[in-house]
Amino acid sequence: MSSLAKDDTAPPAQQRLPGAPVHVGVIMDGNGRWAARRGLPRIEGHRRGVEALRETVRAAIEFGLDYLTVYGFSMENWNRPVEEVADLMGLLKRFIRNDLNELHKGGVKVKVIGARDNLKPDIRALLEEAENITVRNTRLTLIVAFNYGGRQEIAAAARALAQEVAAGHIEVTDIDEAVFARHLDTAGIPDPDLIIRTSGEQRLSNFLMWQAAYAEFVFLPMHWPDFDRQAFLAAMAEFSARERRFGGVPGQYGKTLADVVKT
Repeated sequence: MSSLAKDDTAPPAQQRLPGAPVHVGVIMDGNGRWAARRGLPRIEGHRRGVEALRETVRAAIEFGLDYLTVYGFSMENWNRPVEEVADLMGLLKRFIRNDLNELHKGGVKVKVIGARDNLKPDIRALLEEAENITVRNTRLTLIVAFNYGGRQEIAAAARALAQEVAAGHIEVTDIDEAVFARHLDTAGIPDPDLIIRTSGEQRLSNFLMWQAAYAEFVFLPMHWPDFDRQAFLAAMAEFSARERRFGGVPGQYGKTLADVVKT
């Protein structure tokens, strides 16, 4: 496995914009519909979607985000036509091979969440390489939800806890929300403050089901290939204008993320 040295010349993280979220999740939806409207094959929509992802990562760094989670490939996506799945796997390989060096030099840490036991060895090796090469980076953590499903993640956590109880390592009464969260793929990562979905659909589609309990949602009518820095900035501006209550009363937490974190 190859390795890249950390680029000490990478600029430090930008200061977070006032009122900006710490962690943004993105459901990148609409590649196929974008292509269909232009009379293009679906793979072209996916290619343009990769370009939008590149721009989004650069914008996340510019905006000073700490975490960006993108829904790259769901467990349900395996049900798509074999040719399309093969095209998507090819794009994943090219993205990692072509962009990993830039991500690494930019100080981006890559973390992949989702099941790996049923992945082909070459795909699994690429994901592990991306994680291993960038593990010491601290500027932005890019979390790629790949072969991921929120319900499946919760079920896996429940199984792991059941095994620990059966083995006598913990008691049933020890299990609370914090203990459960430590058994999720996102253990140690703060929950998303904002989730953006493109293409006009207004649902989670099995994305971060547990973690999104108190996230703010912004649904955009544009398809993912059209998502750019300006759309990202507009979504964050909408987020910053909202008052997050977390089950409390108006004014209890204020509108700024800094106020929420202190609680």
